[in-house]
Amino acid sequence: MSARVPADQELDLTLRVNGTARQVRVPARRLLSDALRHDLELTGTHVGCEHGVCGCCTVLLDGEPVRSCLMFAVSVRDHEVTTVEGLTPDGGDLHPIQRAFQECHGLQCGFCTPGFLMSVTGMLAGNPTPDRDEIVEGISGNLCRCTGYQNIIAAVERAVELSAAVDGDGMSRADAGERAPGRTRPPTPYGAAGPQVPGTARDGTAEERPS
Repeated sequence: MSARVPADQELDLTLRVNGTARQVRVPARRLLSDALRHDLELTGTHVGCEHGVCGCCTVLLDGEPVRSCLMFAVSVRDHEVTTVEGLTPDGGDLHPIQRAFQECHGLQCGFCTPGFLMSVTGMLAGNPTPDRDEIVEGISGNLCRCTGYQNIIAAVERAVELSAAVDGDGMSRADAGERAPGRTRPPTPYGAAGPQVPGTARDGTAEERPS
């Protein structure tokens, strides 16, 4: 049985973050979110509610989305942590999921966006071709007060296309106009209406409402 460590005692930790071993000295009760932001200066991880509800602080732990505000930094020793900065570690081109959010206007103020990006990254790693219901379920743990979620869902659909297999010339088949498997139309905002959105009030095929 390991000895108890006083809450105010400082510990020397080696944390593996975005593929790199980082040395930090932190109090035993330092939250992972605070260690990332203040000790490692990875400020892409945002802190909102600090109760694990809003999802802003979501990072990947061994590839799975977790709330970094609910974990002590010491608890992630011997694990791999990925933050939003890890999506583009070399500072080069946007990750397909980031690009999809940009193309589909899946953000407004942007405060919640890093958490959404990490949740979607984890979701698509386990299910590369989710349907719309699975997407809604997959992002249900993240809160957004700006977008109404419509364009976020469309962004995830676009991310599925951009993350498809890459051709020999390095260009995604989505860039060449090819749709993801099983998808016959471009991503559209959830709940949108118009001539290009099947089954809506303005496409001429809406079901009759009971009188």
